[in-house]
Amino acid sequence: MYLYIGTYTDGKLGDAKGIYSFEFDERSGELTPLEIVTDHVVNPSFLAANPSQRNLFAVCELDDGQIQSFDRDPATGRLTYRNQQSTHGSAPCYISAVASGHYALVANYQSGNVAAFPVSAEGAVSPASSVLQHEGKGQNPERQDGPHAHMIASSPDRRFVLSADLGTNQILVSLFDEGTGRLIPHSKVDAQPGAGPRHFAFAPGEGTLYCANELDSTVDVYTWDHDQGELTRRQTVRSIPDDFHGTNYPAHIVVSPNGRFVYSSNRGHDSIAIFPVDQETGDLGAPSFVSSEGDWPRGFNLDPTGHWMIVVNQKSGNLVVFSRNAATGELTPTGTKLDIPAPVSVLFCRD
Repeated sequence: MYLYIGTYTDGKLGDAKGIYSFEFDERSGELTPLEIVTDHVVNPSFLAANPSQRNLFAVCELDDGQIQSFDRDPATGRLTYRNQQSTHGSAPCYISAVASGHYALVANYQSGNVAAFPVSAEGAVSPASSVLQHEGKGQNPERQDGPHAHMIASSPDRRFVLSADLGTNQILVSLFDEGTGRLIPHSKVDAQPGAGPRHFAFAPGEGTLYCANELDSTVDVYTWDHDQGELTRRQTVRSIPDDFHGTNYPAHIVVSPNGRFVYSSNRGHDSIAIFPVDQETGDLGAPSFVSSEGDWPRGFNLDPTGHWMIVVNQKSGNLVVFSRNAATGELTPTGTKLDIPAPVSVLFCRD
């Protein structure tokens, strides 16, 4: 198994060198440095792999945003730059691959738009097949003065594409035509006033979606009607302890492979929140918390087995390995820590 870390490199946001890669031993949780990809990359903050995992995609988070494709050698894990395209927006902060392998999806934060990009059989990205501009604003005058798309991903059945917009305070749903690559506005749902939807994750079984809200430190639970392509908010829970009153901004959210736990990172409280999931309803119980072992936990991910979690702390510039108890959801630091400047996102790939 291999691990890839997206970072900030431009000197303003961070002083990393590129995309950091490691061999990961899924028996011991140990990491062995592999390489740092530096060619053509500037602020490769978020990463994704196509379903075959023969290609890796990165966004270059710049005023003139770029999406990049790399060939990935499954035997060695090493990356070779293939090509890039404009994201047609500013500060792209998220990228995902459609399960068919035929498209990549990008959210441009600063310009508040999203785009779809055809991907060839060899993994090259073509110019955007569709660019969709979000409109509106939210209730927070400092952070929601206009649209700020923060995440985009397809629904499990690939009929729809969902995007979380922190600025408009909404999750927007588009029909997705894989034949043409068009994004067609379909429905949307409002979060609580001033919540700031950031990242979301589907539960196994498609009927529930969880969304981490950056501005009010909550997680929303939505019912997903996959036939109609509509979301209905049914629960909101705090992602920090009731007695914590400092500044906090949730970042990422992940569902365990068996759907029994949801994890969310807290920048400020510097923790990972662990939510138990009611197996009958999909609703969340009160969270427990574990220290992120660093400052400003931006990204994290579970390995495909669900036995390990990697957390990267942006401000303290470190990567931390946790073991995970599948029965209780508990996370335990293994003692493995690595220094990586300005880390942002975590991606696992199998050989």
